[in-house]
Amino acid sequence: MVINSTTRFSNRVEDYVKYRPGYPAEIVKFLHDTYNLTQDKLIADIGAGTGISTALFLNKGYRVIAVEPNLEMREKAIELLGSYHGFIPKNGTAENTGIEDNTISAIIAGQAFHWFDAKKTRIEFKRILKPDGIVALIWNERKTTSAFEQEYDELIIKHGNDYVKVDHRNIDTEDIEAFFTPEPVHLEIFTNKQVFDFEGLKGRLLSSSYMPTRDDAGYQPMINDLQALFHKFQHDGVIVINYDTKVYSGKL
Repeated sequence: MVINSTTRFSNRVEDYVKYRPGYPAEIVKFLHDTYNLTQDKLIADIGAGTGISTALFLNKGYRVIAVEPNLEMREKAIELLGSYHGFIPKNGTAENTGIEDNTISAIIAGQAFHWFDAKKTRIEFKRILKPDGIVALIWNERKTTSAFEQEYDELIIKHGNDYVKVDHRNIDTEDIEAFFTPEPVHLEIFTNKQVFDFEGLKGRLLSSSYMPTRDDAGYQPMINDLQALFHKFQHDGVIVINYDTKVYSGKL
């Protein structure tokens, strides 16, 4: 894993739960129809965090082992999802899941693969997957097409501590193709969006690990810029953040 990747969200759990985007339910249908991922098959969600991607499958009746190394995020997932019969929380990493050999039909990773050591992770995924098992790497990629989206991205670059270095978009298609090689990888794109008032937009910003926290010196200047941006672009008291939800899937 990237240094500090297992602890960098520890102080952002509440904002993460409230303000991070979910994933379109169509993803489950796509994997079911394309790979025959029926509800009797066991899924492992690696880097499950607070369970956003885990819940997507639990809600459709799947059993999911949610592997997450961050204690605070794992505990929040247990609090939120513990009532689901199919929910199995587990302390582990992508490189060392602690899951038994050849037991998993599908591995998913939502907004997480860019934190993994790809070479070690591939070996581990191959170990725990059944021979016909699949991997689906999922990202909500924030769009930067509208004027608001472009200026919001500029604000993040201006105030973010290491945004350029850790942005998931640093993982390109070639990196993902290399991970699946020699097997092909399929890209499916779904539309997604969030609608926020100012408090919601602020929470969304603070849910990102590279932004100043409420205790940091750079916090207030960032919030001042965010307020100006919101007032410039809001319509009827809200703004919209649009995403392409990208799903890279295939066998290893």
